[in-house]
Amino acid sequence: MSKRISAAALSAAPLLALTTAPAFAHVDPLAHGAMASGLLHPFSGTDHMLAMIAVGLWAAQLGGKARFAVPASFVMVMAVGFVLALTGASLPFVEPAILASVVGLGLLVALAVKLPTMLGMVVVGAFALFHGYAHGAELGGADALIFGLGFVAATAMLHAIGLGLGVWASSRSAVIGRLLGALTAVGGAALMFG
Repeated sequence: MSKRISAAALSAAPLLALTTAPAFAHVDPLAHGAMASGLLHPFSGTDHMLAMIAVGLWAAQLGGKARFAVPASFVMVMAVGFVLALTGASLPFVEPAILASVVGLGLLVALAVKLPTMLGMVVVGAFALFHGYAHGAELGGADALIFGLGFVAATAMLHAIGLGLGVWASSRSAVIGRLLGALTAVGGAALMFG
């Protein structure tokens, strides 16, 4: 019985993520501290949540070394994007690229695209640059290092959730993971055109 309940809860998580609104809408670092603001920032946007969970889902599908290397590459390149924003560097098309990452990562999962680990790292890294830049551009009055540590930790948590969900899905049926990817892509398209 409890296995069915937990399976139902896990399969409902992406659907719930699609329907969430930015409830905490970027926690004020002056009121709540830079660490809390950084930790909560990735959870305050459906686009960020879906993309970061999709990275974990895809890493689970790729298997082997990719389970660690693909999410780790996202986190590292995201940090580079964050620093670029802090230096005042210009990066065009940030929001469209973030939305494209949700659709693109969702499609990679939905189609169960198999790439060599290094190429998978490059693909997620390209998307991560824009996510990191957006975090840096939305820093506000927070201490950059503490805020950065917070959102890096939160991103890693979202990747771990996606990875766990992907491993669970693959142990049940490959169709479940692919369905989660399709839902992610549809959610990204809804954000683009909604």
